[in-house]
Amino acid sequence: MAEHKLQPNNWVDQYADYLFNYAVSRVSDAEIAKDLVQETFFAGLNSAKNYKGDAAERTWLVSILKRKVIDHYRKINSKKGKAEVRINYKSDADSEGDWLEEQVADPFSADGDHILENEELGLAIQECITKLPQKQALVFKLKTIQGMSTEDVCNELDINPSNLWVMIHRARTALMGCLNKIWF
Repeated sequence: MAEHKLQPNNWVDQYADYLFNYAVSRVSDAEIAKDLVQETFFAGLNSAKNYKGDAAERTWLVSILKRKVIDHYRKINSKKGKAEVRINYKSDADSEGDWLEEQVADPFSADGDHILENEELGLAIQECITKLPQKQALVFKLKTIQGMSTEDVCNELDINPSNLWVMIHRARTALMGCLNKIWF
């Protein structure tokens, strides 16, 4: 196995755009995203001695950036919610338990229509996510898109499970309303 070596002199040229796009999709603010990428590069330089080469350089930088995004949201964290609410976005009995995430076409299908449909739906979902309140969007992305456990999301954002599920429900409801307007 070839050992990966850090090349900090190339980071800006090779990774700045990717890291910026990653950050801006999570914080929905270009200036904050730029700051987070800059902090990521500084943190990478400061912790370069800890880099073991187990992951590619970009993957390692993304993991640092993820922490920076989480820290950002911790700083702006508001009061915790008190009630847990789990409600389906649809009211018909046949679809009970079906959430937005389950409505996407099969990503592993060889059918070209599904590939195009997923790309278009993905763009529509991203557009709708940008319309959510910032913290609600982050909770939705961490829990639903990135698949983090409830416990991990709650620990990272210093919220309780009740608050998490309220935000997930509100995000799903808002996303379905938005998607009904621009996609379905």
